[in-house]
Amino acid sequence: MALAGRAAFTSLFSCRSAVIAMVHVQALPGTPQHCLPLERIVERACAEAELYQQCGVDGILVENMHDLPYMRGKVEPEIVASMTRVCSEIKQAVKDIPMGIQILAGGLIGVQYPNHSSLYVCSEDPFCAGANVESLAVAHACGAHFVRAEGFVFSHVADEGWMDSCAGELLRYRKAIGADAVFILTDIQKKHCSHAVTADLDVCEVAKAAQFFLSDGIILTGQATGSPANALEIAKVKSVVTIPIIVGSGVTEQNVEDYLGADAMIIGSHFKAQGAWYNSIERSRVTNFMQRINTLVGKQPPSVV
Repeated sequence: MALAGRAAFTSLFSCRSAVIAMVHVQALPGTPQHCLPLERIVERACAEAELYQQCGVDGILVENMHDLPYMRGKVEPEIVASMTRVCSEIKQAVKDIPMGIQILAGGLIGVQYPNHSSLYVCSEDPFCAGANVESLAVAHACGAHFVRAEGFVFSHVADEGWMDSCAGELLRYRKAIGADAVFILTDIQKKHCSHAVTADLDVCEVAKAAQFFLSDGIILTGQATGSPANALEIAKVKSVVTIPIIVGSGVTEQNVEDYLGADAMIIGSHFKAQGAWYNSIERSRVTNFMQRINTLVGKQPPSVV
């Protein structure tokens, strides 16, 4: 990046404890739960992004969370194409706030379909984490500002299986496609994973490794989607690195004060009906949260809601 550490991050998010709201894109073509026409998927995602902007969030993160179950490695062309369409439309709908992208690996890896000898999808690296390269490509194509990347440093076991680290390949790919302006925010010891293979490493050591490998920001989470991150760990990590620290799960109106030391917080579940990520956004939950954090950090609310 042109700027270093937190200075670069604050060039994108000028406020303290920035709120990044999740747009969970409905299941995309080719995935088990796909049921909506792409046009309807786009409309719904744009409506969610516009609602968030009206409520005064500081940024949005677009993710194909509904493409369950996830698989290791690259995703199919239709997923990349669909996410490019969705994110491009969102970028046009909400031009005034930063947008990030995460593509979860809902694709096929080295699978040949019975009775379809010509249909074969092969990943160059069947053990790469998530779909970080695809996320970066879509972000670059549609003008997004950052990506959330899994498995940046140190291998681990995810619910999809074994995941290798990807920092070297991912940063070289960013350079190759001219996407240096896109921040790469990286999970460490991430949710939904077993980290027994690196159990001898303190979270601070992992954070320092991510910084050494040129991460643009570190994301810390709880054990699962919606589970609170450890506030003490966040403080410890912030004391040993100079890059931004982002809380990646479990922030609510009730516990947000515990995380004000973070540079940003990614919030999805709390903004949904009944606090469940798969439900629709509930405007009152978003507005109540934003009123709470604006009071805590002394930020002026938006003039029009």
